[in-house]
Amino acid sequence: MFTLAEVASLNDIQPTYRILKPWWDVFMDYLAVVMLMVAIFAGTMQLTKDQVVCLPVLQSTVNSKAQPSMSGKADFTTVETTTGQGEDASVRTVSFESAPTVTPDVPLSRATSSQYQPTESGQELKKEQKDSSGRKTNLDFQQYVFINQMCYHLALPWYSKYFPYLVLIHTIILIVSSNFWFKYPKTCSKIEHFVSILGKCFESPWTTKALSETACEDSEENKQRLTGAQSLPKYVSTSSDEGSPSASTPMITKSGFKFSADKPMIEVPSVTILDKKDGEQAKALFEKVRKFRAHVEDSDLIYKLYVGQTVIKTVKFIFILCYTANFVNTISFEHICNPKVEHLIGYTQFECTHNMAYMLKKLLISYISLICVYGFICLYTLFWLFRIPLKEYSFEKVREESSFSDIPDVKNDFAFLLHMVDQYDQLYSKRFGVFLSEVSENKLREISLNHEWTFEKLRQHVSRNAQDKQELHLVMLSGVPDAVFDLTDLDVLKLELIAEAKIPAKISQMTNLQELHLCHCPAKVEQTAFSFLRDHLRCLHVKFTDVAEIPAWVYLLKNLRELYLVGNLNSENNKMIGLESLRELRHLKILHMKSNLTKIPPNITDVAPHLTKLVIHNDGTKLVVLNSLKKMTNVAELELQNCELERIPHAIFSLSNLQELDLKSNSIRTIEEIISFQHLKRLTCLKLWHNKIVNIPSSITHIKNLESLYLSNNKLESLPAAVFSLQKLRCLDVSYNSISLIPVEIGLLQNLQHFHITGNKVDVLPKQLFKCVKLRTLSLGQNCITSIPDKVSQLLQLTHLELKGNCLDRLPATLGQCQLLRKSGLVVEDHLFDALPLEVKEVLNQDTSIPFANGI
Repeated sequence: MFTLAEVASLNDIQPTYRILKPWWDVFMDYLAVVMLMVAIFAGTMQLTKDQVVCLPVLQSTVNSKAQPSMSGKADFTTVETTTGQGEDASVRTVSFESAPTVTPDVPLSRATSSQYQPTESGQELKKEQKDSSGRKTNLDFQQYVFINQMCYHLALPWYSKYFPYLVLIHTIILIVSSNFWFKYPKTCSKIEHFVSILGKCFESPWTTKALSETACEDSEENKQRLTGAQSLPKYVSTSSDEGSPSASTPMITKSGFKFSADKPMIEVPSVTILDKKDGEQAKALFEKVRKFRAHVEDSDLIYKLYVGQTVIKTVKFIFILCYTANFVNTISFEHICNPKVEHLIGYTQFECTHNMAYMLKKLLISYISLICVYGFICLYTLFWLFRIPLKEYSFEKVREESSFSDIPDVKNDFAFLLHMVDQYDQLYSKRFGVFLSEVSENKLREISLNHEWTFEKLRQHVSRNAQDKQELHLVMLSGVPDAVFDLTDLDVLKLELIAEAKIPAKISQMTNLQELHLCHCPAKVEQTAFSFLRDHLRCLHVKFTDVAEIPAWVYLLKNLRELYLVGNLNSENNKMIGLESLRELRHLKILHMKSNLTKIPPNITDVAPHLTKLVIHNDGTKLVVLNSLKKMTNVAELELQNCELERIPHAIFSLSNLQELDLKSNSIRTIEEIISFQHLKRLTCLKLWHNKIVNIPSSITHIKNLESLYLSNNKLESLPAAVFSLQKLRCLDVSYNSISLIPVEIGLLQNLQHFHITGNKVDVLPKQLFKCVKLRTLSLGQNCITSIPDKVSQLLQLTHLELKGNCLDRLPATLGQCQLLRKSGLVVEDHLFDALPLEVKEVLNQDTSIPFANGI
């Protein structure tokens, strides 16, 4: 038997969920509680008072009422009896297979022996019976108890016995069906989140202040727009012929470029002032509403689940009503029982009374009444669910009553939850709708942003970068604080992940600003601000996901000197339209593109005569078409990194002014074309690192002006003598190859200052190496070197010596004669350094103020 406490948790819905329970759900919950009480009351009565009392029926009485079937099979008949109150009741008569005939008015012991007694004894018994008064049954108390229990199970209808349990089970199912959408994991998280957000929108005090301020400002703007809009001057998209897009600019012409600030801002004094805490709460709430809408509006699971559980309750109501009505008449006070134990009792038929029949019948009628009311409410719920489109919700009335005309309509589960809330109180959805307005959000965001980022706080975030320039980096803000433009001495401004960045006319105060970074930040500028940027901005970094995100005004900065583009420039939909507009940047000197280009755009050659440095960092996409490089005659530095190049491009050989070439991280296997570099008279730096080069051709001797050669992270096994004929070579990097021998010709490189051979298989250092007396950096780590010659003392200018990862057992004491070498520049195991003589360690530990280079 269940108790109320055990099933109470099924209806344990948090009080905060009451706003999602319309009146019919609340009413059905109370009906379920009443049905639960009926089940508990009936069950309690059944446990304490439920029983039947049976008396045997004399054979003569039975014969007068009905003829029992004597066949081998059970026969069920219905006998009409009259109760003491005069009511008619149907009595179920249960008969079983016939047993040996026993005289009903004789005890069992005499009955069994009477079969063997003569007929005269039977006549004497009949005589005694006729003379005696009353009704003699000759049954013991134990036999009465036995027959009562047996007839309880045989004669009593099953519905009379299990009625309380059925009511309890049905009620539990109805309770579970009513509250299943609050418990189901796929819906309860959304409902809980929705209720939490809705409560904050309705109850928080800062909400009222923020909305009243926004409404006041909007009302003032509407008033001024109606009275003075005709007299306000409008700014056009360009202020001069120089800043206007020409007809030859495809992107500007096609996109119809206009500046975002095409009308002046009307300043209205604030009615209320929101403190910092209120502003933070406002931003967090708007963000929660936005994320919740995106998460819930794409599905209708909550709606379907609610409809499903309502249908289940309706079907359950019909099922209960149908089968219960058939069993109302089976509950009776009197029952006829044929227990088929005549050989034990001596009687074949008993008449029994069920003392709980009257009460059970009244409870059953009450239960049917409750079920009918419950079912009608379910039918009304279904009518409400399908009468109107609950998967759409319009804020039309809210838009009419408030100044927020941009509140969008919602759909699916979001709309259904708002419809449910309206059944509780429509004021909830009205206030919630305001937090879907971008106008309201922008106003609150602007207020909280300016309160948080004051001039003093921004000043604390200003730092000095590597170029000793004052730099300010703002990340993931809701906008650009107004106080930023009061930092008039700022040199570099970095804006990262600011979706609503706006650059007002106040930027013209920042006369020192020459470098701007826009990282995933499609900034909008006013006309006056653009004019200032066009004249003063020299360096611009733009990081984006798609080329269409690059602000259109970027291509009109005619005085721009450096442009860094990081993002997808090879979009099929845009067809590199952004790069086509680079022709307007006539003063551009440095162009850096980190993207996935398959070819160098032909239109980039429009600015080629002015370019001195071109950098292309691909993401592994193969760069195929390079013919445009031939037109870039003034390029002095060229970097083609991670472009899947297999050979040195022939177009490079036409760049007569090329001074530095970097082909890092490609798939170059052979560099036989290096002989053509002899035409590049100004080439001084060649970087072929992180490739698959196996050997160095002897034709490298033709690059006579080469000063730096980088061949690290390749597959070299030896160094040809031709490399050491480059007399001007100052830096040689062959780290992380498979070189096992340093040629003695290395002594010819008298100008060598930096030599890196880390991560190879060198075991012996030639003495000629120490003839390179100008060496300042010597990297010999991760080799197989067993000893360092004492001639290392000849390297008087040595400032950095790497020996870690070799097979050394000691260090030469002559290291102390390297006047510029200090412990900070000596990379070696600690135990080798500790083994040095004390005076050598003292020399190496001395501080020095002489500047030195640690490598390139």
